[in-house]
Amino acid sequence: MICQRIGHGGASALAPANTLASFDAALAVGIDMVEFDVRAGRDGLVLAHTIFDAHRPGRLRLGEALSYLSRPRFDDIGLNVDLKHVGCEQALLDALRSHRLLERTLISCQVPAVLDRVRALEPRARVGISVGGRVARMSRRWRDWRSHVLHGLAEQRWDALMAQHRLVDDALLAHVCDRGAQLYAWTVNDRAAIERLRALGVHGIATADPRLFA
Repeated sequence: MICQRIGHGGASALAPANTLASFDAALAVGIDMVEFDVRAGRDGLVLAHTIFDAHRPGRLRLGEALSYLSRPRFDDIGLNVDLKHVGCEQALLDALRSHRLLERTLISCQVPAVLDRVRALEPRARVGISVGGRVARMSRRWRDWRSHVLHGLAEQRWDALMAQHRLVDDALLAHVCDRGAQLYAWTVNDRAAIERLRALGVHGIATADPRLFA
C-alpha cells in the first residue's frame, strides 16, 4: 500500500503556510498531496488557519489558490482542504467544480455537520472526519471518539479519518480498513515518527517539512 506524502499548509516549514510559495516548495521537494486551510474572510473564502489569520490583509483567496493548483505542473497532486467552520460549504464546492478539482480533493473538518452538509450538496465529494488532540476533542465533546468515528465510517458517512498522529495505532488502522476507509496521520514533523507510521501502513502522513520523507 502506498503512503501518500502530504505537505501541511503546502510545506510550512519551508515557506509561510497557505501560500503559493509554500505550494511551490512542497512540489519541489516531492509530495503527493497538499493540505491547506479554508475560512471565510472579509469578502470571500481565504486560506487561513485561524480567525485572526483570515482577517489579516493580503491573505490568499481560495480562487487564486485553486487557479494556481490547477496548472499542469500540479496535475499529479491531490488536495486536502481543511474546512474550518460551518457556512463555507457551497462556496467551496462551487470553486472546486469551476476549477475542475473536485475529483482530486479530499475535504476534511473536525465538525461533522460541515461534512454532512458537503456530502448533501455534492454526493461525489470525498470527505474525511478530523480528530485532534485532547483539548480539541474536549472542545468538540468527543468522549468516545473512536466508537463514534468508526460507526460513521461503517455507515459511509465519511470516507477517511484524519487523526492527530499520537492517536494512531495498529488497532485503529485495522478498524478503519475493515470499514473500507482510509487513515491519515497529521502533523508529523519527526523522521522517526514518520517511519513508524509508514511501517504501520497508514494511507497518508502530513508534515510541515516534506524533506523528512526522503
